[in-house]
Amino acid sequence: MMKFCKHFGLLVLLLGLLLPACRSGYDGTTGASTKAQDLPKIIAKGTSEDGLSVSLQNKRIGVKGMRLLAKTEKVKNVRSLALKTNRLGDDGVAILSESPTFQHVDKLFLWDNKVTADGIKSLIGSAHFNNLTELNLMKNQLGDEGVILLVQSEKMAQVTLLDLGANEVGDEGAIAIANSPHLGNLKRLDLFRNQITSKGIEALIRSKHLPNLEYLDLTASAVEPEQIPFLEKMSDLPNLKVLIIQ
Repeated sequence: MMKFCKHFGLLVLLLGLLLPACRSGYDGTTGASTKAQDLPKIIAKGTSEDGLSVSLQNKRIGVKGMRLLAKTEKVKNVRSLALKTNRLGDDGVAILSESPTFQHVDKLFLWDNKVTADGIKSLIGSAHFNNLTELNLMKNQLGDEGVILLVQSEKMAQVTLLDLGANEVGDEGAIAIANSPHLGNLKRLDLFRNQITSKGIEALIRSKHLPNLEYLDLTASAVEPEQIPFLEKMSDLPNLKVLIIQ
């Protein structure tokens, strides 16, 4: 009994130490948001010395952090903006889209931020982001509606890398990509883990609007396994080097 009580007491002590840390905000293991008073330090640490690059991957800065970032003088000429897993949502993207702080951004990474078609409306309606070359929107909630809005925008004209993986995209979105007149410079397209069937895949690999596409990832699509060998032989893309269909 004494041995049990001793171990139990030790357990209680450990819990007493751990629980306050869990309540204090995001620590890399919990899902809590970063505390407001920590945001300036986090932003400063994630900003390059020249202010041209900001990397705030997995910091969960939220909308408050996005507002603060937009007002940060040092990043007014930022070119590369990496914001993976920051709980921005459509409101955060709206702040991003409206602020002149980000007018020079050409590489934008918004992976895993719960962005929907409304966020894409803000992005393409912005006076900025006219020189995008890389756009990562992986693991959001764009759906076909968001993808259609995106690829119909002239802001995509210089994009060479586009990641739309895990965005609930179906054949309608894939066909819109295939028919877009604004993706002529695209070299890499990631569409893995979506709901694209052989119809959408055929449209992509036979597109006349993707002349420079070199890499196309369609892993974990909704295509039937027996159709894959036929699709792999069907491509008309002149510069395609890697086609992944699984």
